Amino acid sequence: MLKARDIMTRDVITVNPDTDILQAARLLLDNHINGLPVIDHDGKLKGIICQADLITQQEKLPIPSFFVILDSAIPLNLPKHIEKEVHKITAAKVRDAMTPRPVTVGPDASLEDIATLMVKHNIHTLIVMDQDKLAGVIGKEDILKTLTSEGTKASKP
Repeated sequence: MLKARDIMTRDVITVNPDTDILQAARLLLDNHINGLPVIDHDGKLKGIICQADLITQQEKLPIPSFFVILDSAIPLNLPKHIEKEVHKITAAKVRDAMTPRPVTVGPDASLEDIATLMVKHNIHTLIVMDQDKLAGVIGKEDILKTLTSEGTKASKP
């Protein structure tokens, strides 16, 4: 049975929280990857920045709807939600747009567990941690490669 260590990319491109958003976007595009682990200067995982996080910056800010009761305007959107959206849309540094506390797996995670996590959490890049150290990343493409290599093995005489 395939494990995370068998399919992960070990040579991981990372950024730090102070990396400029445009630099992170360029790394994603130039390397044809979906996500970058965000590592601090001590090598600790702080989050992940993905294409979806950067696309959020192009999103229109939802204007809160109001309704009136007894001459008082009551917003339907919570102020914290609006503040979070404004913060992501106006991000200049990775720390402002990254997803903190990303979903991670260990090197011994099974292919089935990896696929389940990706589907359940709607993510395209999983970070592989060996205890507290970054060991690799797994993208959906890595899983698709296992399907095609398994199919090739099965069709050979």
